[in-house]
Parts: sequence; structure tokens; C-alpha cells
Amino acid sequence: MTKTRRSTRLWAALSVTALPLAAQTPAAVLDSTFAQWGSTHGPGCTVGVDFAGTRTTRAYGMANLESGVPLRPGSVLESGSVAKQFTSAAVALLALRGRLSLDDDIRRQLPEVPNFGTPITIRNLLQHTSGLRDQWALLSIQGFPPGTEVHTLARILDLVQHQQRLNFSPGSEYLYSNTGYALAAIIVQRVSGKSLADFSRDELFTPLGMTRTEWRADYRKVVADRATAYAPTGGGWLQDMPFTNVHGNGGLLTTVDDLLRWNEALTKGTIPGGAALVALLETPGKLTDGSPIGYGLGLSIGTFHGLRAVNHGGATAGYRTFLARWPTRDLSVAVLCNAASADAGGAASRIAIRLLGLPAVEAPPGPAVAIEAAELPAMAGVYRDSTSDQTVTFRVADGGLTASNGGPQASLVHLGNGRFWHAAAGEFRFERQGDRWEVVQYADAWRRFRLEPAGGAAAPLTDYAGEYRSPELEVTYRIEAEGRSLLLRSRPDDRESFQPAYRDGFRNGGQTLRFMRDQKGRVTGFRMFAGRARDVRFERAPITATRDPR
Repeated sequence: MTKTRRSTRLWAALSVTALPLAAQTPAAVLDSTFAQWGSTHGPGCTVGVDFAGTRTTRAYGMANLESGVPLRPGSVLESGSVAKQFTSAAVALLALRGRLSLDDDIRRQLPEVPNFGTPITIRNLLQHTSGLRDQWALLSIQGFPPGTEVHTLARILDLVQHQQRLNFSPGSEYLYSNTGYALAAIIVQRVSGKSLADFSRDELFTPLGMTRTEWRADYRKVVADRATAYAPTGGGWLQDMPFTNVHGNGGLLTTVDDLLRWNEALTKGTIPGGAALVALLETPGKLTDGSPIGYGLGLSIGTFHGLRAVNHGGATAGYRTFLARWPTRDLSVAVLCNAASADAGGAASRIAIRLLGLPAVEAPPGPAVAIEAAELPAMAGVYRDSTSDQTVTFRVADGGLTASNGGPQASLVHLGNGRFWHAAAGEFRFERQGDRWEVVQYADAWRRFRLEPAGGAAAPLTDYAGEYRSPELEVTYRIEAEGRSLLLRSRPDDRESFQPAYRDGFRNGGQTLRFMRDQKGRVTGFRMFAGRARDVRFERAPITATRDPR
């Protein structure tokens, strides 16, 4: 939806069909968009639309498969990261009242956070520019991903307290991190004297009439009309609920009607704090070098088919959500789904396209330019960003280039002078650097990818076998060589296979192990890159054959 936030799902192109404008009544659009979710044997979605002064709400599918309860427009679902704008609003309200400054060093309110050399501000937390590694990525590396134990805000603070490094210097990059919002929830409590749940209820939800909205501060609480979340398995469904007490980054229980009330208050400036609060939330941030990011405080700010769009998506356990506004066209869309396979953002996009009479496919920023077929093979290959270890693979196909960062290959439009474009991924610029190509791509900020030499690790795989421990996460991994792969084990029954990617580098999907050597060439440890958690270091230990790593 937003042009400037593409790194999470670079190739999530929209599949839409434009219908005659005369058929675009909200009720008809919603019914056709969610037709596949109308079964009495599966979960589904609730959806609400405010368009041209009229509100339309619908529900499709089941709220609870065990008891056969259908979803209703008033069903309560979890909103995932849509919740971040509410945490931001609570913090911004305290800032407007002079209780804190968005540019405060967070150690003023959170002295437990280590001194990383450069101050992390509250604004950094809310704009994903803090450099703090993502809590879920770190917990997954530890062996405790969401759903394996009940995590708390105190647990997240303790996790941060033991970190020795950041992903990057605060303010220098944008990288989505849930950690900042968990810490923001703690800041609200320490500054206001109320929990985020109580402060939000008293200062935001009650004044706006959002009577069905509350934070999941205790996952065990009985909540009337709450829909169970599910994930598909084979031909059926399994429960997929967020059994955690961490909130602020997510964890908001709400309805589509309450979300539309919120959007209306933002559009009209009737939110507590008024226009000043709206301006804080909706002003896009900047990096320390002045580069813009398409993110305010808990909100993505960008364009969609040339129209200003304010939105955010969410995914927690089996819940999938999206909340969007097109203020200049008087359109607001809220989608809450209790199925992990639902594409809430895609549905919101299709609704907007049909109601606003927009083209089915967004036009490129310029006309397509022919390119000589002989030029393409030299551009093809795997390109790596050495900072994040993210890769993009370019291939020659049908007289042009395709690109992928792990998913399906997406066809690119050549705009001339080495510039290629894709609606979901944005622009790629190929630049010749010496004897090889480099690619500059803008996702959340400009990133430079360098063409990797062909071939994988040159050293014998047995060089890497051994036991490695992370002092930060207090977890030990055993690495074994098997055929042409390395097996990573944290427990006897766990194993992940990593394939050679480059010298001393091995990959498994979005994870990379980058091994380190001493001056004598001996492997001394590795650095793990796992998406939103970079450079987590593991030190090599003597191999202990009788000990199971934990």
C-alpha cells in the first residue's frame, strides 16, 4: 500500500480486477472481495468501510469453529501491528502535555537499557530507527519463538538489557522492530503512572467511544465476542492464538467499527490532542543524513495510485489485519481476519481500487524502454547487501530481467539507463563498479547490493563443525557437517540445514551464518543475521561430545 515500506514483502504484488464504476457500491464490493471467506467451515474476516459519508460493515466466515459461532461485524479480533499507532498516540499525548519529549534519550525512562554509545530517542523507538534488534527474532534464536512460552514486557526489557550491539547506529537506518513498541508501553507506564491499557482506555478509547477496544495485557482474560484465530493445515484448521502478554507492539483487541471511529477522528482532528497529535503521528520521519522514510509514529505514510495513503498492516499468530485511509477521497477501510492465510492488505487494496475507480495495475513512473538482450546476462546473478546480508536474485527471462528476494521471480520494467521498476519493489539502479555490477534499491532507505562471486564456501565443511555460544542470548548451538550442508542444532530434536552461499557464509531462507576466523585462519565463531536481528555473535567453544546444547 505504501510506496516507501517494501522490505518486509518486496514482491507482494496486488492481484486485482477493475469492474465498471457503476457496480462499485460498497456492499457489493465487500461481498465479492470476501466471497471466498463465506464458508461455515472455516474462519474469515470482518470488514468496515467509510466512504462518502456512509459506513458499511460486513462479516464472513466463522468466529469459532468448535462451537459453530459465525463472525459478526461486532466480533472482537486482535489487530496485530495496527496497534502501533495507538501506542504512538499515547506517547505523543504525553509529549504534548510536557511529560516527556520524543527526543529524550530512552535511558531517562529506561535506565536498564545499555549505553550503546549513541543515544536512542523515543522517536527512534516509534519510527523503527532505534537499531534495537527485534524481540521476536531474538527470542526465536534463543529457542523460544512466540507461542512456545508466555512472554511479558518485563521479559522483553530483560532481553534488551543483555544486548551488546545494535543492528545499526540509532537514526542511521530504518528497520522494523517490535522491540521499540514494547519499550514504549513501559515508558507510558513509568511516565503516566498508569499501565498502557489503563492510560489508553481513559485518554483515547473512552473519549472516542471505542467501547470494544482494549489491550491484551493478560491473554487469559475472558473477552466477550472474541474470535479465535486459526492457521490452515492440510484440509483443515488449527488454533493459532497469541498466548503472550507482550503488548504495545501488537495485542490490541478491537472491532472494525471502533477502528473506523479512530480513523474518522484522525481525519477530522477530533482525536484527544487534536490536530497537533495528528501532525505528530502523520509526519514522516527522517534519518540522521536527512533521508526521508515513509513512516510517521506508528503509521505508514505514502501514496497509492498517486493518492495520499495513511495505513498500517498487522499479523499476530493467526490474525491478519489492515487499516487504511485515503483522506483526499473520503475513504477509510478496516479489515480484521482470524485466518493466517488471509491477505488483509490485498483485500483493502482491491476495495479501494474498485470504490475509487482506479486502474487495476499501478503505472510505472515512466515509459518502458527497450534494452539490448546482450546486456542482460552480465546483470543477472545474486546480489548481497553486506550490512543486512539480504540478497536479491536477478534472472534473464522473456527478453528482460526478473527479481526475487526469496519468493517468486517478479518481472521488471526497464526505464532506461540501467533503471528497472516493479510496482511492489520500487526502483533498482544498476551501476558499474570496476569489473562488476552493483544495484542500488530504495525500500525503506537506499541500499546497495553487490554482485556475489559464483560458488559457495571454499573451505572443508568440517572446519565449521563444533559448539558455539552467544553470551548475549545465553544459548548454545551445535554445528555439524552433513554432505554439502551445515546442520544447526539447538536441541537434539531440532535441526536447520544451511547451504553454502559465499566464502565462510551459509544460508537458510532469511537466515545467514557468517563465520569468523583468527589470524591463523581458524574458525573462531560466527555472526548470525536473521532479518530484523543482525550480527548476533556466537563464540566457538571446545566440542563436548557428551553434552546436549541448550
